[in-house]
Amino acid sequence: MNFREKWIAFYGLLFKEVSRFMRIWPQSLLPSAITMVLYFMIFGNVIGSRIGEMGGLNYISFITPGLIMMAIVTNSYSNVVSSFYGSRFSRSIEEMLVSPMPNWLIVLGYGAGGLARGIVVGAIVLVISWFFAGVHVEHAFLVLFTVILCSFLFSLAGLINGIFARKFDDTAIVTTFVLTPLIYLGGVFYSIDSLPPFWRAVSLFNPLRYVIDLFRYAMLGVGGDALGLALSIVTLFTLGLFTACVYLMNKGIGIKS
Repeated sequence: MNFREKWIAFYGLLFKEVSRFMRIWPQSLLPSAITMVLYFMIFGNVIGSRIGEMGGLNYISFITPGLIMMAIVTNSYSNVVSSFYGSRFSRSIEEMLVSPMPNWLIVLGYGAGGLARGIVVGAIVLVISWFFAGVHVEHAFLVLFTVILCSFLFSLAGLINGIFARKFDDTAIVTTFVLTPLIYLGGVFYSIDSLPPFWRAVSLFNPLRYVIDLFRYAMLGVGGDALGLALSIVTLFTLGLFTACVYLMNKGIGIKS
């Protein structure tokens, strides 16, 4: 395939993925908006007024970047895992496998679909947060870069889950037992510095901690002491998962019978 043919194939797959989640927006976009409104009302206004400040910020401002990133991560992940497993279940994935499309392009297409949903949901939650917290963006370019990088990272993680899933129930196992605990223990609702020394050391092994720290600095300009480390870890994870996805596709693991 030449460059033009690859672009057409990529655009077609991306268009299919975007059309899929936009067609069912009451299921794919609306729940995140409702959930975030509840988070801001309960944690931001009710509980936050009693907590006061966290990390040198009023509590509702402190949790805003974490809530936005939580919505981005979960939506990017769930979009790809459900879509890819659905393609496997319906055997429509076989049409792509027998086409001239290289496997890396298939991975890129699914990842871009999850990225698109992550950006849309992130924009929706950002507007909601403006009404509740009135936050402003400190580093706009870094915010956009972080959203793209992290959304693509968890889209790839969702693809790996979709590759290994054996039934529809398996697509929710990682979200329930791995992703959600890592998000809540990654500093969305509290400062890592407020933890006892042992748990602060344990949090160093939580990749979501670096994702949230990076996005909090990009939005609010605070906590940028380990900015280089956070960027390096998130970038390395993204490259590693992309390589793993291409390898699994090339080997036909979970796809070819």
